[in-house]
Amino acid sequence: MQATRIIAIRHGETAWNVDTRLQGHLDIALNDVGLWQARRVAQALADESVDAIYASDLLRAWQTAQTIAEVAGCPLTAHTGLRERGFGEFEGKTYAEIEAIWPDLSQQWRKRVPDWAPPGGESLRTMRERVLTTASSLAARHIGGQIVLVAHGGVMDMLYRLATGQELQAPRAWHLGNAAINRLLWTPEGFTLVGWADTSHLENGSLDEAIT
Repeated sequence: MQATRIIAIRHGETAWNVDTRLQGHLDIALNDVGLWQARRVAQALADESVDAIYASDLLRAWQTAQTIAEVAGCPLTAHTGLRERGFGEFEGKTYAEIEAIWPDLSQQWRKRVPDWAPPGGESLRTMRERVLTTASSLAARHIGGQIVLVAHGGVMDMLYRLATGQELQAPRAWHLGNAAINRLLWTPEGFTLVGWADTSHLENGSLDEAIT
C-alpha cells in the first residue's frame, strides 16, 4: 500500500494562548511553558524514524519544530501552507473583545459558517482546502516513510476532520492540546486517524525544574 505516516504536532504554548487571544498570522513566540513542551515532545519523538519535518513559518510553530529537528537530526523545512487560519481584523483580540466589538460577526464565527470569513481573514472552507492540499503534497513526497508536521490548532482541527469525515460545521469534540502528539496515515485516497491527543510526554517530570 502506498502510505505515509504523519505525526502532527501543534506548537507549544504562548502567552496569547493563555489569554485566549487570537494569534492567526501574527508572529507570537513560545512562552516558558511552551519552550518546555517543545523539549518534551522532541524527547518523546527521539526514537522515531522520521524522514523530514515540515513546519509553519510562524515563530511559535517554527520554534517548536526547531527543537524537534535538533533532537531528531532531521531536515526541517518551512511551509506557509501550514499556517494558522488567517483571522484578519480579529487577530490580536481576545474572544471576549471580539464578542463585544463585533457581536454579529462573532456569532458567524462561533457557528462555524463554512464560507464566512472574518474581515480580511480566511473562511473555513478555504482553510480546509489549503490544509488538504499542503498535507497531501508533503506526504506524497515520502511514500513508505514518516514525516512530522508542526503547525497550529486550526490545522490540527482540519486534519482531524479530514481523517474522520467530520463536517466543517460539526461541533468540536476532540482536543487540540499544545504539543500533543497526533498520528495519521495518508494514502492517495485520503487521511486515516491512527491516534490523537497523546500528552503522556507532558505528564512526567517537574515543570518547574524543567524551565529553570
